[in-house]
Amino acid sequence: MHIHLHREIGTLKKKISIMGGKVEDSLQKSIRALTTNDVALAEKVIAADREIDHFEIEIEEECLKILALHQPVAVDLRFVVAILKINNDLERIADLATNIAERAIDIRRCHPIHIPKELEEMATKVQAMLKDCIDALINLNELLAQDILTRDKEIDELHKQMYGFVEEGIRKDTERIGCYINLLSISRQLERIGDQVTNIAEDVVYLESGQIIRHNISGA
Repeated sequence: MHIHLHREIGTLKKKISIMGGKVEDSLQKSIRALTTNDVALAEKVIAADREIDHFEIEIEEECLKILALHQPVAVDLRFVVAILKINNDLERIADLATNIAERAIDIRRCHPIHIPKELEEMATKVQAMLKDCIDALINLNELLAQDILTRDKEIDELHKQMYGFVEEGIRKDTERIGCYINLLSISRQLERIGDQVTNIAEDVVYLESGQIIRHNISGA
């Protein structure tokens, strides 16, 4: 029974790694679609979301099967419970990436519109956070996960700065109010992705240390 449990946990690790790769790819493509006005690429992101949804369900069912058949305890139980949560967070990130792709298509209709440096910086930082978070998960790197937790404030600050850009843009160009609102919406999606990545990093810390740090991060 012990051998079967560890074999299935090994399979679960591989699947959550694949899930992370799919979500990372979706986010990268959605941002590239925005910055290059590539509608076809944005549509690929939207189409891929259904596949990610199915894969999320597959991983959840795998977790529930392990819990029901093997009744894991201690470290193994902690791992399965954490993967259940991380799986849900990854699926939510994919949904937010899809939202960005949809907004990118809308923005394409009012091209050209300036993509502010604050939004580009947000996109770069959020992608790096997600990449590092997936690496931390795969390698169970608690130090990297702790580092990721400190970065979310940078994303929040850039999101606040976007309000000023949008207000000024609307004031100067009232014919493209919808486009500026879409830019702010994308900023909001990126800010929420940062929050989801932070959740995953907290669960990686939990996996390694057994400590729940969700409500006691310094400065939170």
